[in-house]
Parts: sequence; C-alpha cells; structure tokens
Amino acid sequence: MTSSNCVQHVFVYTGAILPLLQYGAPIWIKALEKASYKIKLIRIQRLINIRIAKSFRTVSNEAPCIINGLTPIDIKLEETAQLFQLTRRNKSEKDHDTRTKNCPQNMDYDAQPEDWLHPADTVRITEHHEDDAIQIFTDGSKSAQGVGAGIALFIQNKLVHQRRLTLHSNCSNNQSEQLAIVKAMEIIQELHIADNVPREITIHTDSRITLQSLKNPKNHR
Repeated sequence: MTSSNCVQHVFVYTGAILPLLQYGAPIWIKALEKASYKIKLIRIQRLINIRIAKSFRTVSNEAPCIINGLTPIDIKLEETAQLFQLTRRNKSEKDHDTRTKNCPQNMDYDAQPEDWLHPADTVRITEHHEDDAIQIFTDGSKSAQGVGAGIALFIQNKLVHQRRLTLHSNCSNNQSEQLAIVKAMEIIQELHIADNVPREITIHTDSRITLQSLKNPKNHR
C-alpha cells in the first residue's frame, strides 16, 4: 500500500466514518460503560487502523492508533460528548464574563488548518543552561493514582510560586508535561516582577517529546 493510499484511508475515516460514529454521541455516551457496546465501536476503528498501518490482524487497537495518529474511538466519543456539554453550558449563560470565567473550553484536540502556524513562524527552541534570573521547573506524570503536573517558579533563586494540576485520567504523561509548560507561561504573565529583574526566562523540562514536537512544523497537536 502506497503512502497516498494511507492518506486516502485516513481522509475516509476522519471525513466519513468518524462523523457517523460520533452522531448523537452526547445522548448515548453512557452506553459505552457497557463493554459489549464499546467493543463494537473498537472493531470498526480496527478495520481502518489495520489498513492504514499495514499491520497484522492480531495487533491491539491502541498500537495502530499511535502509529496512525488517531485517537482511540472511545476517548474520541467522550471528547465529543464533553465538548457538546461545554458548548451547551456556554450558550445558556447570559453574562459573557461569567461564561468566560466559569466555563473554559479546556479541551485538547488537533488544531484546525486555519489555526496552523505559518512555516516562517515556527517555534525556535534553544537548549542551554543559562543562569537566568527567572527559572521555571515543570514536570508531569501518569500513574495508577491519576494524572498530574507540577510547576515551581524561582526569581533570583527564591521560590515565588508553585502549583499542582490535576488532569483527566484519559490524558497521557506527555500531555501533563505539556500542560505544565503552558500553565507556567500563563503564570509568568500574571505575576508582578520587579523592574530590576532581567526578563530572560529558562524553563526546565525533561520531556524530550515536547521539545521535538515544538520544533516540528508539521505537528499541529
């Protein structure tokens, strides 16, 4: 199977099959709590996954999902239902300020083509160990206890802020690492920093995947 055929199969799945599977998901999403219904949907996704990845029929569904860059169908349907509930809740709010504060649409999904960065505006990352005045340490993890992230912010070697974050159990370890970095940059914008403190900032992360993703202009997640 050629690369063009693989791309065509992805388009068929995302443009035709997936919308059919998502139809009415917010209404019947609770039915997926029953294993027999979930298995039926997984079988449908497996067929297209196997053709795209050119894998054996004995492979698990999660492996070709990772290879093909497709979200497992049960997680995708849950995302669809949650996004519907958030949108519905936002529309029911009359006060725009209250809606913005209490109902953030903190869903994690692929950016649409119109939101992609221009190739000339891709992120440039310099990996070094400068002794900057502002140091931010981030970390994330996933275990049996749940998914979480942590942030510690030092200004001139003094701890000025720290925060713990709890993520949904469906989130991955990489997502927790990335959320910690995003939240750290949001925090630095909110803090009052003395005028005599240099504005150079170093963010410390042990997530190599995150750094490689930021450097890759073709990654739109």
